[in-house]
Amino acid sequence: MTKPTLTTLLETAGLTVGAMVGIGVAPASAQELPTVVLVHGAFADNTSWDGVAEDLRGRGYPVVAADNSLRGPAIDAASVTDVVESIDGPVILVGHSYGGTVISNVHADNVEALVYVAAFMPVEGEPVALELDPIRFPVTALVPPVIGLTVVDDASNIIGRNVDSYITPALFRPFFAPDVSEEQAARMAAHQKTIAAGALLEPSGPPSWAHTPSWALIPQQDQIIPTSAERFMAQRAGAQVTEVPGSHAILVSNPTAWPTSSPRRMRAADTSRNDLGPGHLRQVAGPEASYDESQIPMRS
Repeated sequence: MTKPTLTTLLETAGLTVGAMVGIGVAPASAQELPTVVLVHGAFADNTSWDGVAEDLRGRGYPVVAADNSLRGPAIDAASVTDVVESIDGPVILVGHSYGGTVISNVHADNVEALVYVAAFMPVEGEPVALELDPIRFPVTALVPPVIGLTVVDDASNIIGRNVDSYITPALFRPFFAPDVSEEQAARMAAHQKTIAAGALLEPSGPPSWAHTPSWALIPQQDQIIPTSAERFMAQRAGAQVTEVPGSHAILVSNPTAWPTSSPRRMRAADTSRNDLGPGHLRQVAGPEASYDESQIPMRS
């Protein structure tokens, strides 16, 4: 079995983008390749994409890691929209975790494909906190003592201050990134950006996935967004789904060698999604997977 990378998934999206804009199925130069815009999620920063970005750039893709202030879907999507609209040519927009909420609220004309990595995919009017509902899905690890609260300066708030949440550094690796080294997890915990507590309660706007071909990559040992919740959102959105062994930090723990079957080309562009059926769920876990599930302390 071959081991396609996240880049392969994005290249599949890129082939579709090429067909959309008349480039053809095999772009000949870096100038013809779509730009990949990466949007990090909560409790992370742009460095979480370092491995993915390095691999993409090595293959000739222009890559932009967009800043995400983690203030709320409307503010954050507006910022990312500015970044995307400043790019000349087609864009593949990729979001991790809460970054999925952000890209779902970006409606720039040059976004031709969406990729969700362990991410939220909300519908209009839905706060993403609803997808952490313990009645429908397993309990998320985003509860005390894993989560802590702090007061921060926040120019986006009318009073100039806000209540943010963060992951307790000592518990960062066990629950957010159990499949990375202790050293890497310590760096991630030190780099983590806090998120406004209200960001997960803010209703999302009309979703861009309703009119944009979408893929979802779902790690099977995610303790932050329950795997079943990710599965539900992706199928509801009609995304093409691939499941892989790994934690919520799959983009860091295994950015270039995930054991999956070859990803199919994303759906052809269609401004109307009325003819699209449910997402194609493909669960993948084989003997080549190197993930040790015993690394994860399960919550009772």
